[in-house]
Amino acid sequence: MTTAAGPAWADLHVPGRDMRLEYRWIAPERRDAPLLVFLHEGLGSISMWKDWPQRACAAAGCRGLVFSRYGHGQSTPRQAGEQRPIHYLHDEARDVLPALFAALGIDARHDRPVLFGHSDGASIALLYAAMHPQAVAGIVVAAPHIFVEDITVANIRVARGVYLDTDLPARLARHHIDADAAFWAWNDTWLSPTFRAWNIEEYLPRIHCPVLAMQGVDDEYGTLEQIRGIRRGAPQTRLLEIPDCGHSPHKDRPDLVIAAVAGFVAGLHRPG
Repeated sequence: MTTAAGPAWADLHVPGRDMRLEYRWIAPERRDAPLLVFLHEGLGSISMWKDWPQRACAAAGCRGLVFSRYGHGQSTPRQAGEQRPIHYLHDEARDVLPALFAALGIDARHDRPVLFGHSDGASIALLYAAMHPQAVAGIVVAAPHIFVEDITVANIRVARGVYLDTDLPARLARHHIDADAAFWAWNDTWLSPTFRAWNIEEYLPRIHCPVLAMQGVDDEYGTLEQIRGIRRGAPQTRLLEIPDCGHSPHKDRPDLVIAAVAGFVAGLHRPG
């Protein structure tokens, strides 16, 4: 059975901010196995993954790293009134993820990780692969965003109403030190008029590693143009369009996604 270490914290200094990030190792005893790093979505955290990363690592024969980004989970919460910059996903890819690897003693140019990113985390994975092409073996992106669509904005606006009118704050509070700060940082940023111009398509041709891009056919936060656009920019990308699946493929179709991840990792490390 795959083992998961208890939570720990890494102290980072990145431009303009000190932070402490919650992280957890999966199967650290597999010292020579590929490293699979999980990047959560806009409201995610370590605990919100549940046991899916462990299952994915077991199937792929990997060790794993799961962490909560700044403002999420048990990591340093956002300060009251703190505005999230429009380029926050670029900052995560350029500065925070490399700083976390360094703090944990991971030499990403030697021990090149495989990234699995969901939604916001998938966009970070794409940006990281473009910015640090020598420090990644491959990326799997699930429900990624490469530009802002009307369907995305419309359903994030729906989410705002759900947060105000239901018990969603209490449910998120089980996973975050400050659920309000986590929710509003995500919601306000994506609903900002200036964020409509956010677009990372220019970075895609800089990605040289293998890419598996997957998306649910019924994704409520984006159309299939998101992953099809990735393949246009990075032609080595393999697409997986998943029927009967919404914005969270690892939740809606967990076994299918685990099998896809395991096959992708095996292909990366197959001799010849």
